[in-house]
Amino acid sequence: MQSVIRVDHLTKQFKQLTAVNEACLSVERAEIFGLIGPNGAGKSTLIKMLTTLLPPTSGDAWISGHSICKQSRDVRRRIGYVPQLLSADGTLTGYENLLLSARLYGIPWRERAPRIERALSMIGLADSANTLVQHYSGGMIRRLEIAQGIMHEPDVLFMDEPTVGLDPTARQMVWDHVDELRKTTGTTMFITTHYMEEADGLCDRIAFIHQGRIQLVGTPAELKATVGP
Repeated sequence: MQSVIRVDHLTKQFKQLTAVNEACLSVERAEIFGLIGPNGAGKSTLIKMLTTLLPPTSGDAWISGHSICKQSRDVRRRIGYVPQLLSADGTLTGYENLLLSARLYGIPWRERAPRIERALSMIGLADSANTLVQHYSGGMIRRLEIAQGIMHEPDVLFMDEPTVGLDPTARQMVWDHVDELRKTTGTTMFITTHYMEEADGLCDRIAFIHQGRIQLVGTPAELKATVGP
């Protein structure tokens, strides 16, 4: 099976700091892949390179066969991205936020309404579509941003610590919707988190990054076995 994400010795340096050091990994289609590690380990730097927001110092990665270094525009057409910080516009309704995203992604106007309605239904916000986002809870905003990231039917949805700052109930609701989306759409999910219990319960495989280096890659059971009882 061809990997939908392939990372080859990807490195990012900031002056004397090597934030990501020759990262190598691959992710299969329709997989939920988790990247875990402590704060400052390099998780966000790696995901920003994979989403073409940050140029690598050396190495390369391919998303659906397209190089992040040489074909960044093609990469951006094939990915969705949910950043760490909440980014939905609170002065717009949920529907209006999705309509704006549909325009930015170049979704044909005839397809916009049905795609928006389908996305709202998928993430459980159909009843709140016409409510201003400033009245949404943190968990609702996160689900709206996930809907923004999947409306154009990307090959890969990247999520950078999507549940940071949420209470346990909201965190679980976000993950339940992520799992359901993978089952219904077949979208590959690449998720960063520092909650091991989240990765354990959701991810097919996990990579552990520490001080910029990928230390271990395996299923949750395999990684737990390396730690011991």
